[in-house]
Amino acid sequence: MTTAARQDVVEARRVVVKVGSSSLTTAAGGLDADRVDALVDVLAKAREDREIVLVSSGAIAAGLAPLGLPSRPRDLARQQAAASVGQGLLVARYTASFARYGIRVGQVLLTSDDVSRRAHYRNAYRTLDQLLAMGALPVVNENDTVATDEIRFGDNDRLAALVAHLVRADLLVLLSDVDGLYDGDPRTPGTRLIAEVTGPGDLEGVSIGSAGRAGVGTGGMVTKVEAAAIATGAGVPVVLTSAVHAADALAGRPTGTHFHRTGKRSADRLLWLAHASAPRGALRLDAGAVRAVTQRHSSLLPAGLTGVEGDFAAGDPVDLVDESGLAVARGLVNYDARELPRLLGRSTRDLAAELGPAYEREVVHRDDLVLLRRQGLTR
Repeated sequence: MTTAARQDVVEARRVVVKVGSSSLTTAAGGLDADRVDALVDVLAKAREDREIVLVSSGAIAAGLAPLGLPSRPRDLARQQAAASVGQGLLVARYTASFARYGIRVGQVLLTSDDVSRRAHYRNAYRTLDQLLAMGALPVVNENDTVATDEIRFGDNDRLAALVAHLVRADLLVLLSDVDGLYDGDPRTPGTRLIAEVTGPGDLEGVSIGSAGRAGVGTGGMVTKVEAAAIATGAGVPVVLTSAVHAADALAGRPTGTHFHRTGKRSADRLLWLAHASAPRGALRLDAGAVRAVTQRHSSLLPAGLTGVEGDFAAGDPVDLVDESGLAVARGLVNYDARELPRLLGRSTRDLAAELGPAYEREVVHRDDLVLLRRQGLTR
């Protein structure tokens, strides 16, 4: 493989780089200043001729030692406490390290709820775009201190893929403690590095492990491959390699695994709705409504509803399920769960006449709806 094979990497002008906890901290918790400085050295150099957005794990891991925690806690409350302590330490370390190059750092903390909704999505994009325009380097992380189980990304690999889509990046670089994707356990003799992935067919029969090495993060190789699929499907190529090879990855030199783009670029926030949201409930549709939503890309109207499940508020993500219980779409609902039972099967005209003009609206507008039934998650 030659450098020319990664021309899309060389030509990328806006790059999202994701680094995992294990590449920044010790297994016992606490930031490794030398590792952070080494990464910053590479990013500062790369930033001379391109824009960089850094998605950085490490907040929870950095907070373990200061709080006397021997390992990453399993319960959400203590994870949030560790993140609260560690996030400040993490950003302070980046701020000091990038200051050596006169580079300003801007912290951006996100939950999936922040970007699944239309207005929040636009605000997130504007903030990141403005930081870049003003010469700052955004450091993005999940807002672990306030995120609940229902609105968590769960791993920063997926967050990085979605941020790459959000900022319309030309490239995503995933840095971890493994130097690429192998066709088996890389510690087993005879396993082979998969240097190029042009599509899902290249991974058929490949055994992908789920556990990381250091024990301080949440993502393993499975989450990285899933993140690569999200990014490449949205038109963003991906390089997966270890943090020590970051300079080679950004320069387009042959290192790690190069995932080629499989889809087209778009500015559609519905990718976030599909991949970053957890449904708070479900709406049951009759056969006609299923056809309208999946084949004609229509909005969901009350007339097509046959049932409501869950406890949700207007604006929450819900699954749209067919008569067999299969989720065919996900969307942002315009009504609270308690409002919907009396609307089932009724026309918007009748509802408006009886209850007022506020009820002459869709249950889920087509602009807030993404299909789930086909292969992958497609609009």
